[in-house]
Amino acid sequence: MFKGLSHFAFTVSDIEASVRWYEMILGLRLVARQRQDNAYTRQMVGFADAVLEVAEFELDPRNANLTLELIQYVSPPGDRPSLSTANVGVAHLSFLVADMDSEYRRLAGRGVEFVTPPVEITEGMNKGGRACYLKDPDGITLELFQPVTGTGAAT
Repeated sequence: MFKGLSHFAFTVSDIEASVRWYEMILGLRLVARQRQDNAYTRQMVGFADAVLEVAEFELDPRNANLTLELIQYVSPPGDRPSLSTANVGVAHLSFLVADMDSEYRRLAGRGVEFVTPPVEITEGMNKGGRACYLKDPDGITLELFQPVTGTGAAT
């Protein structure tokens, strides 16, 4: 049986640009960097020539084991598929926020691309909350989610 969560990962095109964006724009704390150029990585990812640049960010200060992992495949280089959230297998990561309006203004002021401004959730288990999607430099979808006060439900 599973014991908990370890990390969530996105493949990015430029690790240096992504590290700067996630640190400087989102304000996440970088906790580790490494180059993975070894046999076990090649075996695990299934590419005989795999070389990865990896950055780990803290997602929850209360749980040091839960991180966001950004990975650039130096070798083999990847394709740029459509990251439309309607496509099978495309994921998004949702960040809980206490004040949607101030986070939206802060990020929009830093040039972050939003799909829409915050919307009120009018139905379902998160009714009364607010949410919006935004894009990272590679077009990966992230979400800001402000639940109804006192809940921690996710969209």
